[in-house]
This record gives sequence, C-alpha cells and structure tokens, in this order.
Amino acid sequence: MQPRLEVAKEKKLVGKRMKMSLAENKTFELWRSFMPDRTKIANKRSDEFISMKVYDEPLQLQNPAQEFDKWAAIEVSDFSKAPEGMETFILPSGLYAIFDYKGLNTDSSIFIYIFTEWLPNSNYELDDRPHFEVLGEKYKNNDPQSEEEIWIPVRLKQ
Repeated sequence: MQPRLEVAKEKKLVGKRMKMSLAENKTFELWRSFMPDRTKIANKRSDEFISMKVYDEPLQLQNPAQEFDKWAAIEVSDFSKAPEGMETFILPSGLYAIFDYKGLNTDSSIFIYIFTEWLPNSNYELDDRPHFEVLGEKYKNNDPQSEEEIWIPVRLKQ
C-alpha cells in the first residue's frame, strides 16, 4: 500500500482531549464524552471528525506506555464560538503521508506496516508533529467496511 504525499494546510480544531497511552487506551471514553457535545461546535468546515495524537516527545515505537494527548475534534473556520468544556488546537501545516485505510479501527496491522515496512523503506522519516485520522462519511465504528484516512507526519530523510 503506497500513500499519497500532501502538504496539509494549517487547521483550526475544536474538541476534547485526554491523556493516554497505547497500553492504557481511553479512546472509547474520549469519544463517548465528545459525541454528545459535537453539535455545539459552530463554524464547522465539514462534518468529518479528526482523531489526533499529540506526543510531548517523538514517537517511541517500542514503548506502548508512552503517553500522548488524544483528541476527538472537528475542523472549524475560527475559534470565536468554541463551546464551554471544549478546547482549541492549531494543527500546523506540513508534509504528510496519507494512507487510505479500509477495515476495523481496532486492527493495528496498518500501523505496523506503516512504521516497520513503509517508513523505513521510504525516502522519509517521521516528523515531530501530530498524527491524525480523518473520519469521514464512509467511517463506521467497529465495521470491517469502514474507511478512513491515516495522516502520518513526515519529512525527507536527512
């Protein structure tokens, strides 16, 4: 599976975040908290959801206890009407490898492929920016026919 490469423009996001790790995954709890309040978000740029991971230090692939902030968010045109109980985040622009994924969101094999096969054999290395998935109209939670885009921050190898 080959990704497409794209320079993403800066995005303004509104949503909720929660500190977690792969070993202590709280994704269900995060989205359960976010979904009832999603309709309060004004100035939406689309109906797509953004599931984002923000690492305090570069991703350590062999450390499932590494903590990160996971976000459940929506892109907005501005922050003027961010609802109470939600936070704002500016996702910086940059180069991304985008993988179109079809399958269960609990299947980690796509990430194993990206980080152990595609990335080491490409002309790119991981960049220190947020990782995210775009959950659009073809996304269906816990459905093997679900589709999403996986955006991995990259830069040319030094």
